[in-house]
Amino acid sequence: MWPDPDPDATYLVTRCTELRRKPLADFTAEDLRIMLGQAIGVPSLLPLAVGVLRDDPLVEADYHPGDLLLQVLRLPDSAWSGLAAEREQLRAVVADLVAGPALSDPDLSAREAERLRPAIEQFLG
Repeated sequence: MWPDPDPDATYLVTRCTELRRKPLADFTAEDLRIMLGQAIGVPSLLPLAVGVLRDDPLVEADYHPGDLLLQVLRLPDSAWSGLAAEREQLRAVVADLVAGPALSDPDLSAREAERLRPAIEQFLG
């Protein structure tokens, strides 16, 4: 069990401690984004994130459409160790996203699309 954070802990420290205690089945896209962004539980959480992204690649966690995808795409290659099938699933999702009209979707601002493009290019490399 993780100890309670100090009373003066940052929001992020407090939130990550809460999420360490939360059942994985109850994780939201935002929960996944936070924990993966802090490199906590990556081997367990990355497959869950890929599952979410297969259903909705531009799912909005808390900030903007595609924020979970952007976080996952920014993970280092080492995060995918032992997850070759999941990486290929995400590669297919991202390839479909690039080939389709999604990056031109009116719900996705030009700024958000431009934020995703370099990460997508690097991931598909």
